[in-house]
Amino acid sequence: MAAPEDSQLIRPAAFTPRSEDKTSRGFRARPVQIGLAAVLLLFALSFWFLFTAHSVLFTFEPAYAELDIDGGLKLKIGERYLLRAGDVQLEVTAPGHYPLEQDFTVEAVDNQSLHLVLQRLPGKLSFDTRPEGAQVLVDGESLGNTPLGGQPIAPGERELRLLAERYLPYRATIEVTGMEVAQSFAVDLEPAWANIAISSVPVGATIYVDGEAWGQTPALLEILQGEHQVELQLPRFQGWQQTLSVSAGVHQNLEPITLLPANGLLNLSSRPRGANVTVDGEFQGQTPLTLSLDPDGEHRIAVFKPGYERAVRTLALEPEEQQELTLRLKPRLGEVQVRVRPAEAEIFVDGVSQGRGSQTLSLPAFEQGLEVRMPGHRSHRQRFTPRPGIAQVIPVTLLTEQEARLADLKPTVTSPAGQTLKLFTPTGTFTMGASRREPGRRANEVLRPVTLTRMFYLGTHEVTNAEYRKFNAEHNSGLVEGNTLNRDRQPAASVSWEEAALYCNWLSEQEGLPPFYRTKNNRVIGFDEQSHGYRLPSEAEWAWAARVNGETLLKYPWGDSFPPPEVLENYADTSSSYITGRIVSNYNDGHPTSAPPGSFRANHNGLYDMGGNVAEWVHDIYTLSESSGVSQKDPLGAQTGSNNVIRGASWAHGTVTELRLSFRDYGQRGRDDVGFRVARFAEEAQ
Repeated sequence: MAAPEDSQLIRPAAFTPRSEDKTSRGFRARPVQIGLAAVLLLFALSFWFLFTAHSVLFTFEPAYAELDIDGGLKLKIGERYLLRAGDVQLEVTAPGHYPLEQDFTVEAVDNQSLHLVLQRLPGKLSFDTRPEGAQVLVDGESLGNTPLGGQPIAPGERELRLLAERYLPYRATIEVTGMEVAQSFAVDLEPAWANIAISSVPVGATIYVDGEAWGQTPALLEILQGEHQVELQLPRFQGWQQTLSVSAGVHQNLEPITLLPANGLLNLSSRPRGANVTVDGEFQGQTPLTLSLDPDGEHRIAVFKPGYERAVRTLALEPEEQQELTLRLKPRLGEVQVRVRPAEAEIFVDGVSQGRGSQTLSLPAFEQGLEVRMPGHRSHRQRFTPRPGIAQVIPVTLLTEQEARLADLKPTVTSPAGQTLKLFTPTGTFTMGASRREPGRRANEVLRPVTLTRMFYLGTHEVTNAEYRKFNAEHNSGLVEGNTLNRDRQPAASVSWEEAALYCNWLSEQEGLPPFYRTKNNRVIGFDEQSHGYRLPSEAEWAWAARVNGETLLKYPWGDSFPPPEVLENYADTSSSYITGRIVSNYNDGHPTSAPPGSFRANHNGLYDMGGNVAEWVHDIYTLSESSGVSQKDPLGAQTGSNNVIRGASWAHGTVTELRLSFRDYGQRGRDDVGFRVARFAEEAQ
């Protein structure tokens, strides 16, 4: 029979334990094991840190500063820190100091060190002085006036200065502790004055120190050190003054000052003015002047002036009394007779007209100025002194302006190069050229009348090499058949006409005269006939100076016949026959080529070598003149042309044609037998 459903039996099931699976079963650590593992890990980390960290020694000023390191692992062992390589941030602090923050890089090396210095905070300083109100300066910076407290000042050695009016400056070196430590400085300032006792007889004088009133005598004054001008003034007494040297703290008691009575004042004048004045025999000056006279007695006053009688007065003045005195001096007269020509001339004495014509004047016996004037004439001026009792005569003849200019001209002048030039005043008309019937005459020697009216200077000698080299230092006159022409005292040869003209302009420049020759780019392009600068002589001047001897017109330098009767000039002679060819027979002047200018006697006008030595450039452009009955006046020729005239014979000439004074040659370039002399007009053309 089946059992009922609700009463089904519960039967025990068979149980079989599961076998353990070692591969899947988890490890469950015990606490001891965990602790041991942690210790091992910490030991490993410490071992790792110890072997990878680096030792760093940090030192400080002040030593008691504290350090805080931010960043990375750190371990302090004694005074050192173990730190791993890398960047850390340091912060150092100490009382009384500014904190310090600094980045530091730990290097991968051992035994590193770093010294850190903290800056002290400012100190707190107070300053007091007696007296108060002194200016306080620390290291030159003004902090204010005492009393002064709580001033923040950086620590260290500082310069303290205290300044107060009327006290000596105070200067000291102070040591500021800093670190907000309070320090006080109190100073008694020393006076910069001294007590000066001043008294006077009589008392009551006003005392002035450096122009400022300080009181009245007697007085005790506090005067600053240094030099001072001290004055005493009292009505009716003379002022007193003295330079007083005062040292601070050195008191002085001056001796009583005795004031002298004030002088009286005399305002003295005279008629005429400018008279000399003496007081009691001592010179005081010239009238008008003010005299300060001692009131203690009488004074002898003398007034005198040349040409006047002496005036003497004796007087006395009270203290501070003032008087006016005018003395009229009586003239001492001398008689002067002034005789003038022309009779219409006017006479002035010290600028005052005395009338026209000759005058007899009574004048004071002192030096005066005489002037005689007349229109169209040059005035005459001179100084003279009339003599009482002695009659004087002064003759005066006025010259016209033309006459005066002539009188002013010197008979000789010297050029800047040293040449002597002689003044000539030609008059009348003379004939240039030669007659067709004259032996040796050439076609270019046409007879023509010439009139010279302008005075001129003409060189007495030909220009030498030395004189020309002052203008052209490189000049060389050359050689002829082994004979030199280049010695300093020989005439300058191988000079072109243009070079000679430029030399003349150079002389004018040296003397400040207007140049005669007009130039462009250092070439002569014409001339200024108005100029009185240096030039070459005109052909007419050269011919006049060489040929005109009174009423005689010379053919040769020695006369009218050939050959020369004696050695007169340097020509082609027997000594130069191997050089020149044609010579003057039986003639030997001793010079194969050129001779020093002036080696032979001068001609009738005092000119040397006009007929020989070297032929000479003259100013004129060369032309073939035409015969004319009309006289040429002061001819200078054309402004320009291709050749210029050469006049006179030379050491290379020896024929009748060449030795005649009318002989004319021409050229442009320099030659070894051609030189020149200089000339100039005496004055500019009127």
